[in-house]
Amino acid sequence: MGVQDPPAPGTDEVWAAYLRAKKAAEDDLTRRDLDWTVLRPGRLTDDAPTGRIHLDRRVPRGAVTRTDVARVLVALLYHPGSAGRILELVDGETPIGEAVAAAGAPHHHPA
Repeated sequence: MGVQDPPAPGTDEVWAAYLRAKKAAEDDLTRRDLDWTVLRPGRLTDDAPTGRIHLDRRVPRGAVTRTDVARVLVALLYHPGSAGRILELVDGETPIGEAVAAAGAPHHHPA
């Protein structure tokens, strides 16, 4: 998360370079003629997985377990409706399957 904005002034230069590289990789991928989905997890933890997440185009900053990130990645593979979307992920209240299905549902724009 946070790669869409330039690193804040005073950010550790190694971390800033990492963020810029991640953004460059996303930009390269999203310009390609592929069925891509970008997942931007929050701060990764080694905590026990909860199986409950908050997944959307924008979510508040937070943490997420590495295991839940892996489970979300696998679930996204089975929901092609998420293709072409950039999604952020943190711990939350929604079961993974339900959150991924909602993220892959067609977006309705108000008339």
